Amino acid sequence: MFLFATAAANTTESMGLMGAWTAGGSLMWVLLAMSVISVTMILYFLVTLRVNNVVPNRLRRDLPEYLTTNVAEARRLCDDVPSPLSAVMIATMDALRNAPNATPEMISKVAESEGSRQSDIIQGQTQWLLDIATIAPLVGLLGTVFGMLYAFGAVGSDVAAAKPTELAAGVSKAIVTTIFGLIVAIPSMAFYAWFRRRAVRLVAELEGVCTEFVAILSSKHTQE
Repeated sequence: MFLFATAAANTTESMGLMGAWTAGGSLMWVLLAMSVISVTMILYFLVTLRVNNVVPNRLRRDLPEYLTTNVAEARRLCDDVPSPLSAVMIATMDALRNAPNATPEMISKVAESEGSRQSDIIQGQTQWLLDIATIAPLVGLLGTVFGMLYAFGAVGSDVAAAKPTELAAGVSKAIVTTIFGLIVAIPSMAFYAWFRRRAVRLVAELEGVCTEFVAILSSKHTQE
């Protein structure tokens, strides 16, 4: 048992990156593709999951005044500054235009419906990282199973000539894919947890601002 563990450790250390890549087989390319997707999504979320992208400062500053004085201008402003907040307000203003006799409750339901859709988009996109974090270890485990099957199959074909050190070397190569799978999965899961919390905060911010703006629009509509 001691010989087995020692040989496995020595083989892993002496294998090197290229040797480990070769030992991992074709599944290493799958893990590489998943790592590239993960890094791309992380960079994308770092840029997009920001308050100013969800609730732009320009809309926060100018839209309340336009909602009370000129709804058409407010609609154009939302078109000029696309964002989740714009989408909610456009849906609400279009509903009022198509149904001039709509009650405040109906207006609120339209805003809530579009707000829920935008919330799902904001929070749902982070699920890509969770998917990668879940699948990558399974791909690594699959490579390990194939590698161990090959190692034990080679030993089983000639038991008398087999040596513990050779078996340990074969198994150490087999676990390479599991190691790389975890290397991909752990950062993906960590960033997913971080972005998920950020998305929750952004959705809460969006809901608060939308509630305020829809109340302004409903008040103006009721007065008219």
